[in-house]
Amino acid sequence: MAGNDNDKITIGWREQVAFPDWGIRRVRAKIDTGARTSAIHVAQIEELDSGHIRFEVVVRERPSRRTIWIDAERVVRESTVKPSSGDLQQRPVVKTRIILGGVEREIELSLVCRQGMLCRMLIGRTALEGAFLVDSSRKYVTGKKGRKKSKTNRKGGSE
Repeated sequence: MAGNDNDKITIGWREQVAFPDWGIRRVRAKIDTGARTSAIHVAQIEELDSGHIRFEVVVRERPSRRTIWIDAERVVRESTVKPSSGDLQQRPVVKTRIILGGVEREIELSLVCRQGMLCRMLIGRTALEGAFLVDSSRKYVTGKKGRKKSKTNRKGGSE
């Protein structure tokens, strides 16, 4: 059983995540407590010899596309997922370390195309378990996004 709520770090519904093993300092992630497994946006996956894979992580789409190739990750399992489209999908799952709010932990991460989505990553509940509380009214609680937050969105309404 995890510690009490006072021992947990509060995070918002959107945060920045680092991948130290991959040399990625910052990826925008949506916190999704409805999802069991976390997922990251990849553009391509290549199968290599002896059960290893190589994949292209999309770190950002805008203002310019930035990707990083990750080599020789071992697939720990295949996950069957039913996304919002309703069609069952098979996704490879790898393990890697993430840093969120100063907490470093190893998580399972499914590799999926998230093209067109605002966030490059979803963080599921198993990655959060025991360490975090989610405040759904806030975002970027654990760190600045890298640019000033505006009071209005692009359509002129408030956030």
